[in-house]
Parts: sequence; structure tokens; C-alpha cells
Amino acid sequence: MDEMTSGPRERLILPFLAPFYHGFAQPWGWLAFRVIIGGMLVIEGWPKILAPMAQVGFVEAMGFHPGWLFSPLLAVMQVFGGAAIVLGLLTRPMALANAVMLAITLYYHITRPFGHAFLTPEGLAFLKDNAQFLTPQGQARLLLDGGTAFLETVQTKAEQNSLFWAAGAAIIAAFGGGRISLDRVIGKEF
Repeated sequence: MDEMTSGPRERLILPFLAPFYHGFAQPWGWLAFRVIIGGMLVIEGWPKILAPMAQVGFVEAMGFHPGWLFSPLLAVMQVFGGAAIVLGLLTRPMALANAVMLAITLYYHITRPFGHAFLTPEGLAFLKDNAQFLTPQGQARLLLDGGTAFLETVQTKAEQNSLFWAAGAAIIAAFGGGRISLDRVIGKEF
């Protein structure tokens, strides 16, 4: 990945910027992108490492049985795969594994939406009778429509986040670790 622009130096509108793009912007920008994608995987996976069986129901609902195997595997893939992406070590296979996992998560969010009933009628009645438990903003978001608009926002965010992270991991899988990576130091990569 010596050059990520679409063509040689002659294709640049400002050819004198080629050394900046290829010597600084691309390698450091790629490193930042890897750190963001891999770092977020580590952050999201860390609670799963601390409670490796907490995702059993989730992975089984997605069709991955036995959950006792796939729940800890999910945690390991996110934490260690994310750390490997940050370091640029075994970058392509780690990013590909996480891209597939995130694409499955996206599919899950799309095919199993949260629905429209955030609060039960009893829950709404309780909150209306005890509005002091909610801020004015919380009252506006939950009491008027039972939380439907709030839940639709959460659903959209879940889908968008999964799409962004899956695409980011897939792009890293396609391009590898880049110039500033342990793969480059080792001299070999997938």
C-alpha cells in the first residue's frame, strides 16, 4: 500500500502535493483510521471479556449455537482482533473476521428491529404518575408517544453504527495494515 490515490503523480491536480500525500497524510491517516476502528472494537469488547458468557442469549438469538462457545469467541475476536488492527498485526484476517461479525450484527439489527413499544402501558402510567423521575427532556421523549420516537432513534443508530464499523473493518481487510504497522515491520502480511 505504497500509494492509495487513484493513480500516479501525474494524475494529481497539484502534483507537488504527492510527497505530502504519500509520505505523511496517507500513512498517518491510515494509522488513525486503524486506531479508531480497532480501538472501538476493543472498547466494545472489553465488557464482554469481563463477562464472557453475558452474550450467550444474543449469539443464540442470531443463530450461533452453542452460545457458551460463541459468546466468549465474540469477546476474544473484538478485543484481540481490535488490538491487532490497532497494531497492524495480522491486520487483514483480523479485520475480515470483525467485518463479517459486524455485517452479521447489521443484518440482525435490520431483521430484528426493536419495535415500537419502548414502554408498557403500566410503565407509562407509572412514569406519568411519578414524572419527577424524569427530566423535562425525558418526559417529552417518553411520555408523549410511549418512547416510540426514542426507540426509532436508537434503532437507526444501531443500524448506522453497525454499518460504519463493518465497512471500516472491511476496508482495512482490503488494504491491510499500511506503512505504519507491525505487518510492515515483519515484512509479511496476508
